[in-house]
Amino acid sequence: MGSLFQTIRSLLFLVGQLVTVVLYTPVAFIAYPLNPIIRSQVIGYWAHFIIWWLKLTCGLSHHVEGRENIPDKPCVILSKHQSAWETIAFQLIFPAQAWVLKRELLRIPFFGWGLAMTQPIAIDRSEGLKALDSVVKQGQDRLKQGRFVVVFPEGTRMPVGQKGRYNPGGAMLAVRAKVGVLPVAHNAGKYWSRKGFIKRPGVIKVKIGPIIQVAGKRAKQVNEEAERWIEDAVSKIN
Repeated sequence: MGSLFQTIRSLLFLVGQLVTVVLYTPVAFIAYPLNPIIRSQVIGYWAHFIIWWLKLTCGLSHHVEGRENIPDKPCVILSKHQSAWETIAFQLIFPAQAWVLKRELLRIPFFGWGLAMTQPIAIDRSEGLKALDSVVKQGQDRLKQGRFVVVFPEGTRMPVGQKGRYNPGGAMLAVRAKVGVLPVAHNAGKYWSRKGFIKRPGVIKVKIGPIIQVAGKRAKQVNEEAERWIEDAVSKIN
């Protein structure tokens, strides 16, 4: 019975998510002429609604530890990637941001169109070094705009308990731009799985680590420091 109840709740959440993304897409288009930061904030109101709707329908909320580590100036955020939750919730947790994401996501009707309005760093991972160069060049531009750059170094959502290879693009961007790296760990996949429809009730735990300075370091070293912190933090909250 409990499983059926949670299925109904998850379906209700999905309906609300789909309906509101269709209704909110015109707002994203209207906001396009605005300053990139203001535009991101306007579009981000949808994320605020979705996180509230998720709690109301599925009983799933979140708790953040380490907010004091978020710097006043833009940096590169390197985060664990387990579900779609963090792509929504990070808009509430961090200042105006730009994400590094797969280019094909922009082709999704309504959702992808709204996503494109946020001016993300869209890449084709099959392009290898060209994609890496794009992350560094476009990332520096977004940082100059005053936006944080969110990078999921594993490149794709990983099941709980598994770890992918940490790609160096985000660390390389931080070193080139001379900005810090903010490591982030969470256990969202425990409640909203990578490919699962059911959203389980509970509290997602998010840990934000101390800023990793890049002065005098190579991208490989910065990437390894972030990986160690994130994986250690994840092991303690799952």
